[in-house]
Amino acid sequence: MNNPILQDFITLTKTGLYCSYGNFYLDPQEPVLEAVISHAHGDHAVSGNENVYCTKATQLFMQHRYKKFAAANFEVKAYHEKFEINGVKISFYPAGHILGSAMVLMEYQNVRYLYTGDYKVEPDVTCEPIEFVQADVLITETTFADPEVTHPNAEEEIKKLNSVSSNIMLGAYALGKSQRLISLINKHCPNKKILVHHNIMPFVNIYEQQGIALGNYQVYDRKMMKQQLEGNIYLVPPMVFNSYIRAINVVRVFATGWKYLQQGNGIHLYISDHVDWQGIIETINEVKPKEVWTLHGDGKQLKAHFKDQLTVKILN
Repeated sequence: MNNPILQDFITLTKTGLYCSYGNFYLDPQEPVLEAVISHAHGDHAVSGNENVYCTKATQLFMQHRYKKFAAANFEVKAYHEKFEINGVKISFYPAGHILGSAMVLMEYQNVRYLYTGDYKVEPDVTCEPIEFVQADVLITETTFADPEVTHPNAEEEIKKLNSVSSNIMLGAYALGKSQRLISLINKHCPNKKILVHHNIMPFVNIYEQQGIALGNYQVYDRKMMKQQLEGNIYLVPPMVFNSYIRAINVVRVFATGWKYLQQGNGIHLYISDHVDWQGIIETINEVKPKEVWTLHGDGKQLKAHFKDQLTVKILN
């Protein structure tokens, strides 16, 4: 006999996603006693939790960012390793989003609930490739859950930088996106020199300590940008990118899947670390859930698409 899906197994509270059956939170937005953290981006991993369950890379990124406030205690788990919190069995599977990102499989009363965190299905040599696992309930992000949204091929997008001879200021998130871009530029724009902003360097170092080879780059050097007015790509975090709005002698480019962030830039560079519409459909086909619960973004179009085939519940 199949056990029923518990509709309140995961609920959205002001603190974040809460599992009352195991008394823990998934990616809480404020400090809690038991936090299961999918990956180290700041909107999923806050400081000050008591016990944090996560992968090794997520621990290292959090410790760099939050220092002694990262967590009172880290319970580091390998992918596929089973552990329990108050009777709920949990295991991590690669999410393909950034290094160390995990989907969280929770098993309770013989029902399997899979929380994706942020994820992507496209190939990316700088992180573990996504690993699909079947579940009764898929709890998915819907950042780009719109049939109109198709992310172009990242390798083709990065080649656009070859058409620019002058220096480029390239804005990107310091963790995950920047490391992916360094690798892509080395592979597909071999004549470009990569200069990395000092705030991005600690994350680059952790990637390399974890065995990810990114290729050539050097720490930003102002003299070099001034003396060589061509062929350099200066990789900067969003805050720096936005503060140098009138930077001279550079073409401004920002790597993102969001259209509105492309406005006013020299070229549009659509490189996203989230699933697009096709990616979500592929995931649903692979996970084979009986129900899909949606988060982050808008699940309305997904609900309409699966109207008579699948229960889609919008959590946010």
